[in-house]
Amino acid sequence: MELKNDTRISEFLLLGFSEEPELEPFLFGLFLSMYLITVCGNLLLILAVSSDSHLHTPMYFFLSNLSFVDICFTSTTMPKMLVNIQTQRKVITYDSCITQMYFFILFASLDNFLLTVMAYDRFVAICHPLHYTVIMNPRLCGLLVLMSWIMSVLNSLLQSLMVLRLSFCTEVEIPHFFCELNQMIQLACSDTFLNNMVIYFSAMLLAGAPLAGVLYSYSKIVSSICGISSSQGKHKAFSTCASHLSVVSLFYSTSLGVYLSSAAPQSSHTSVVASVMYTVVTPMLNPFIYSLRNRDIKGALSEFFRGATKGHFSTGNCACRLNA
Repeated sequence: MELKNDTRISEFLLLGFSEEPELEPFLFGLFLSMYLITVCGNLLLILAVSSDSHLHTPMYFFLSNLSFVDICFTSTTMPKMLVNIQTQRKVITYDSCITQMYFFILFASLDNFLLTVMAYDRFVAICHPLHYTVIMNPRLCGLLVLMSWIMSVLNSLLQSLMVLRLSFCTEVEIPHFFCELNQMIQLACSDTFLNNMVIYFSAMLLAGAPLAGVLYSYSKIVSSICGISSSQGKHKAFSTCASHLSVVSLFYSTSLGVYLSSAAPQSSHTSVVASVMYTVVTPMLNPFIYSLRNRDIKGALSEFFRGATKGHFSTGNCACRLNA
């Protein structure tokens, strides 16, 4: 009868970025500012879309959902990392590690699916403009977001349950700033063949298929734009999907960087840097990419701030009258 190691550890050590204490204040200030920019930028984008009735369209509905997911995605790793840097305590409990991994996979999958849905939205808008409002009706938009959530939850739940079946020995140091799935599997002292098969199958199905959908949508979009005779019409059509194309390129390029760095031997530092680009920089840049080149978003933000300023002054005037 084969003996199995049923060792249950209670905590892991997140090694993070640097072993040099003098770098800790700089890293804390840098990542705190990046986290605040990410949360505030995406929150402003959600408020701008919700406050302007002209932006209550499928494209901005998906964009506000993406902004919400980006806030949650960054919040799964950044607060714990900031606490670890500030307190110089790198311990995370086993339960917290599994929970963090679950939500990280959930929101990473959601990002992937929402970008695919947004690519389909741009495909319909440019290739079938006369039928856009009929095809992209509120019911379909809600159904696409709901299906994205369901598939992401199921994938995240499956990956987490697969990790729960693993046994861990004395090696509890994770060379990362969060509980990353591949790093967790590498620490296991039990057989991980089934875990690796599930990861590869999920990657092909839940990452490869959406990427293929994005590539197909943009191949049709480019073909349709090339068929437009006027240069002004081409520019207008391209400008409607330029922001999304930039975000998609950033998301998949950083995702590929994380995959390649984790697959290479002796690359823990490279993997950490690539993960920062994927988990911190990309969600931080998304609001800027969508707002800087978008007149509708900039107009909605101006109206939002103008209304907030008027409300502040009117409240102040009322207070002055009451005091008088």
